[in-house]
Amino acid sequence: MPDAVLLLVDGRIAYAGPGVGAPAAAPGEDTLSVPVVMPGMWDCHTHFSGLIDMVSTERMMLTRSEVATARSVADAAVALRAGFTSVRELGGYGVYLAQVVNEGTVPGPSIYAAGRVISQTGGHSDAHSLPYQWATDPQRASGMLHLADGVPECLRAVRLQLRLGAEVIKVCTSGGVISELDHPAHRQFSPDELRAIVEEADRADRVVAAHCHGRAGITAALEAGCRTIEHGTELDEETAAAMRAADAIFVPTRTVFEGFLGLRGKLPPEARRKLEELEARHRAAMSTAVASGVRIALGTDLGTCASGSPLAWGRNGEEFGHLVAAGLSPLQAVEAGTATGPLTLGRRGPRSGRLTEGYDADVLALAANPLDDISMLARPDDITHVWKNGALVKSPAGDHSPRTA
Repeated sequence: MPDAVLLLVDGRIAYAGPGVGAPAAAPGEDTLSVPVVMPGMWDCHTHFSGLIDMVSTERMMLTRSEVATARSVADAAVALRAGFTSVRELGGYGVYLAQVVNEGTVPGPSIYAAGRVISQTGGHSDAHSLPYQWATDPQRASGMLHLADGVPECLRAVRLQLRLGAEVIKVCTSGGVISELDHPAHRQFSPDELRAIVEEADRADRVVAAHCHGRAGITAALEAGCRTIEHGTELDEETAAAMRAADAIFVPTRTVFEGFLGLRGKLPPEARRKLEELEARHRAAMSTAVASGVRIALGTDLGTCASGSPLAWGRNGEEFGHLVAAGLSPLQAVEAGTATGPLTLGRRGPRSGRLTEGYDADVLALAANPLDDISMLARPDDITHVWKNGALVKSPAGDHSPRTA
């Protein structure tokens, strides 16, 4: 919309529309003219892991939670400066970080966190090379991973995440790439276990996000009622049709694949073998999802602190280019990274991701139109201003404290 006006009042969008007929600025009101505005961006698959080197389940378990949370404070600020005003954090320390961001103590996006990732014993989120007693030690005060076997343990696992304040539940329904002994094609959790997890989450108005690469894991997640399919490497036309029928959302996370490919020389041999086996299938799955009309939300799976790493916070906008390469138009990719984001939270999704009256005043000003060059959303310097809940938190004059914005 050319010559548009956006009015932000008390943390909400009070007007969004043509300049003709827009409310006039009152005396003393701040006004600003910028080339382009768009909604604040959503990354629907992230991790505040506090890791400063290569990602592995062992490092996740052995890194002290106090250290990891402290490191993640800087990552939250990086995400906000990159234009991501909301993130769905699917396993990590975001469940704690959200509290200090919400109270205004530190800057960061709105964080919708899952707490710990729920896995079966020997599954994707088990540290296979460490003693089992370490992974299940009840004295371990916090961490990123939770093992559960059988329906009672699965119910308790969900309840423990809810007790921490989780806004979404994350479960592994297949093996993964960085875990040592499992295979991405193998289905994990029984149907009864998965149904128990989904039903328990639903009783608290939470949805379940399913890590799954293999076709069997995708199918199991959909049959149990999981809201989102994360990664979805072996998604084909049949599973795409099942996703549409279930109104499930696909979060492909191509950025993490590209990041690991750039670091393949540092990966353990087994992880490198799995990555190289899967990456072309994953690219094809993304194209199949687009061609089949599956709803897609942007997610990256990024979560390390090392600024020079392809897995680091701040590179989240690179996913837009991967979505366009898979067949989405630039405008559809922007929708995946804005308006679709709240839908990944089900009934608890906020009024966010749109420039619409009554919605959260999470807004970006850009140096140019991303529909002409989608790659600009991967360049934080081209995102000149960021408003979160109506407060200016980034401008060319410098970052603004959440207490004084």
